[in-house]
Amino acid sequence: MLTGRCEAWLVGQSDPLGVALDRLLAYSEAGADCLYAPGVIKPDEIEQIVKAVSPKPVNVLMHGPSTLTVPHLADLGVRRVSVGSALARIAWGAFIRAARSIKTTGKFDAFADAAPFAEINNVFSQRN
Repeated sequence: MLTGRCEAWLVGQSDPLGVALDRLLAYSEAGADCLYAPGVIKPDEIEQIVKAVSPKPVNVLMHGPSTLTVPHLADLGVRRVSVGSALARIAWGAFIRAARSIKTTGKFDAFADAAPFAEINNVFSQRN
């Protein structure tokens, strides 16, 4: 799969939507299978991108807290959702908070939030 990617929002373009629409449409016409503009988060802008490159799928990056949901993104026409490093950053955040708690309190209270071994084993055994 060839993904056409435009990082207009990530590099601070003054008109990220305009740049993204121009580039993603060009990528689509050149044969890209999927279009991706990481950083776009406004529903109306997402919808404009989806319409511009239709019927090709659009990928959206969700990397921080948002009021958007998977069903909302689907309603906008988004067909792929990426989370980038978000899940790893969530795990590292929990690790850092637990380590700080042990250091400052000497207690292991944060371990109560740990996923049970059975749940982890189930996820990795693909029996879920």
